[in-house]
Amino acid sequence: MQSRREREVRPRAGWMVMGKGAGGPSALEVGKILVVFLCLFPSVSLQCKILKCNSEFWASTSSSGPEEEFCTALRAYNNCVRRTARTCRGDLAYHSAQHGIEDLMSQNNCSKEGPTTQPRARTPAPPPQLQPDSQERSDGPEQCHYERSLHRQSSPPNYTHCGFFGDPHLRTFSDDFQTCKVEGAWPLVHNKYLSVQVTNTPVVPGSSATATSKLTIIFKNFQECVDQKMYHAETDELPAAFADGSKNGGDRHGANTLRIVEKVPGQQVEIHARYIGTTIVVRQVGRYLTFAVRMPEEVVNSVEDRDNQDLYLCLHGCPANQRIDFRTFRARAVEGHGLSRTGSPPHGFTYKAAMAKCKERLPVEDLYFQSCVFDLLSSGDVNFTMAAYYAFEDVKMLHSNKDKYHIYEKDAFGSNAAPRGSDVFSLVLLNFLAVLLFIYSPLPTSSSLC
Repeated sequence: MQSRREREVRPRAGWMVMGKGAGGPSALEVGKILVVFLCLFPSVSLQCKILKCNSEFWASTSSSGPEEEFCTALRAYNNCVRRTARTCRGDLAYHSAQHGIEDLMSQNNCSKEGPTTQPRARTPAPPPQLQPDSQERSDGPEQCHYERSLHRQSSPPNYTHCGFFGDPHLRTFSDDFQTCKVEGAWPLVHNKYLSVQVTNTPVVPGSSATATSKLTIIFKNFQECVDQKMYHAETDELPAAFADGSKNGGDRHGANTLRIVEKVPGQQVEIHARYIGTTIVVRQVGRYLTFAVRMPEEVVNSVEDRDNQDLYLCLHGCPANQRIDFRTFRARAVEGHGLSRTGSPPHGFTYKAAMAKCKERLPVEDLYFQSCVFDLLSSGDVNFTMAAYYAFEDVKMLHSNKDKYHIYEKDAFGSNAAPRGSDVFSLVLLNFLAVLLFIYSPLPTSSSLC
């Protein structure tokens, strides 16, 4: 990237309990405790769902309003926290939130009795419609718009795409297609501007197939454009806001060049980071999450430490020992080796039935179709049909080259594929014949050399 686009790292305050009249020192101290705890132990607080209560409260009180509305929001916040008591009993963030609520109720003279309807987040009135160029200029400095900040003489940026979905299947920025195990936490993207990490859990006990149950995205602070922001989603929690409850990049001049847009509540969220020319789509399909991103090649390659980038899955793919051989699995399914002892498919689908089901949504037998068949055979969960379908829809929306929307087996497994057993045998045989020819061929005579 150009030197003027180098990110600026500035410490920023994190989540804090705030609201009308929250100027007392006790509330601030509670907020500081929560900030430190959530930064140091995010996995603990996220496990007990306390972060969802915090985000909902922040979103519902982000604008000033009547005191009664604030007290209603506070009571709803209290109810939300109380509902997490069973899973959060030993969580410091949970107990800190309890004390913070008590302080805020006291400071704002809120009664514990009263309306507790979950408040709706206030949304500001939409800005007046402007011409595209004017809209861009109004959102911040020129360096906060990726394409506008490029040198006028430079060629247009090359946009790349990465997708991660299903059991799981990975399409890298270089259009390689892989099926992987990758159980646990793995980085998808990691560069100077953002990091994306997924957590995958087994789909079926005893199976090597996993699927994404958690996803965390961190946008690093950048010049005059955005503050550092974290987005966290997990099964049945697909928030339409960052972890601090905000929906844009913070308080800087270019804050609106980072926005979250909820497309389908609880099912699809888009994050637009125009300052780095990046669009991210996060979905929940069935019980699992999918991820897709469109990113300029320059941003993709803006790695900070090239020696520690081997596990950056979107760039390098899954490690060899984490890959599942699509073709071997399919061959076994066709031959019926996947049948249970009773002779029936272990997860309810025969190979033919899985193909018929996937054909309903994916008529072209490309690798998205094949991944759908794989997922049905390995899990029996029909929701994976829709996961493959939406992954391909994201390709059509985010990939810059429509000739590469479909990937076929020969494209994905051609030059980069590990040689199969028959290929290795043929190679050894050819080498052996070459050695024999060399040994038994007559040596040239002195006259022939002359």
